[in-house]
Amino acid sequence: MKEGQDNKPRFVKRSPLVVGEEYVNLLKGLKERFRRSQVKAAVKVNSTLLEFYWDMGREISRLRADAKYGSAFFDSLSLDLKTEFPGQTGFSSANIRYAFRWYKFYNQQYEILHQLGEEFEIPLEFGEVPWKHHVQIFTKSKSVKEALFYIDETVRNGWSRAELIAEMEDGLYEKRGALVTNFDDKLPAPYGGLAKEILKSPYNLSFISDKIIHEKDLEDALAINITRFLLELGQGFAYVGRQMELNMPGGQTFIPDMIFYHTRLKAYIVLEIKVVEYIPEFAGKLNFYVSAVDELMKQDDDNPTIGLLICKSKDDTVVEWSFRGMNQPLGVAEYQLRNDMEKISKMLPSEQEMRDIINTYR
Repeated sequence: MKEGQDNKPRFVKRSPLVVGEEYVNLLKGLKERFRRSQVKAAVKVNSTLLEFYWDMGREISRLRADAKYGSAFFDSLSLDLKTEFPGQTGFSSANIRYAFRWYKFYNQQYEILHQLGEEFEIPLEFGEVPWKHHVQIFTKSKSVKEALFYIDETVRNGWSRAELIAEMEDGLYEKRGALVTNFDDKLPAPYGGLAKEILKSPYNLSFISDKIIHEKDLEDALAINITRFLLELGQGFAYVGRQMELNMPGGQTFIPDMIFYHTRLKAYIVLEIKVVEYIPEFAGKLNFYVSAVDELMKQDDDNPTIGLLICKSKDDTVVEWSFRGMNQPLGVAEYQLRNDMEKISKMLPSEQEMRDIINTYR
C-alpha cells in the first residue's frame, strides 16, 4: 500500500474469507457493547440533569423564594439562566417551577409518611427515567408510593412517555391494589409477585354493551371481541379456548368459562366470569377448575395454574375469607362496562377545571 493511500477515497472489497462465523460473532458482540455504552452514556447524562433539577428545587425550597417573591422569581431566574447559558434547554420558568414542585412533592410527603424530618434523597433508579416522565408521574400521582410505583414500572417495562400516560390514565396503580388474591400463600415469592403485577382490577370492558345481564351473553361478547379483550388483559395472554368440556368418568360434565396461557408466567390461567356480586361459593368451583387444568393440561415445566374470577362487584373481606382452606392460587377482580365508565367520566373535572387546578399549583 502506498504512503498516504488511507487518506484517499477508495472502495473496500469484502473478502469472503473474512466474513465467516467468527467475524459475524465479533460484529454482533461489538454492536451489543456499543449499544450498551450508548445506554450507559444516556443514563449518566440523564442522571446528571436530574441531580441538577433536584438541587435547584431544593435550593429554591430552602430559600422559600416562591413565598418571598412569587411568580416573578421564577421568571427572573429563567431569564438569568438563559442569558448565562444561551442555547441550553430546560431553563424555562415552567420547567424551573416543575423542578421546585418535584423536590417538594417527594421531600414533604416523605416527612409526612415517616415523621422523621429527614430529607428525601433522590433514589438511584430516578436516573433511568427521563425528566418529562418524572413531570408526568409526580403531577398526576396522589402519593409518593404511587409515584414510585410508576417509576419502577417505567424502568421495568421501558415505557415511552405516551405509554406511561396511557397506563396512568387507565389507573394501573389502583387496579393493582384492588385485586384480591391468595398468591402470597399459594405461590413461590418471585412467581407470586409477578402474577400480582400482571393481573389487575378492575378490567375495562367498555367495548361491550352495558345491557348484558346474563353470564353467557358476556362470555359470547368477550369471545367475539377476543382481540380487544386480550389487549385489556395485557401482554402475554394467549387464548386457549372457552367452554371446554371436562368430562368425568362418573358421567359428570364441568365447563370452565375461558382458559388462557400466559407466556411470561409460563402458566395456564382459568378465567371465570360472573355478572353478579361475588359470593363464597364461586371460590370452590374455581379452585376445582384450577386443579383440573393442573392435572390434565399443565406440563412439567409449567408453573402452577392460576384461577382468576372477574365479577360485577366484590366485598374484599368476603373474598379473603372464602379463600381460606382453598389450596390453589386464586384471584378475584371486578369489571366495568360502558355505563360504568360514563359515570366515572362525569365525575372527572372538565378541561377548564383542570386548567384552574394546574394554575393553582404554578
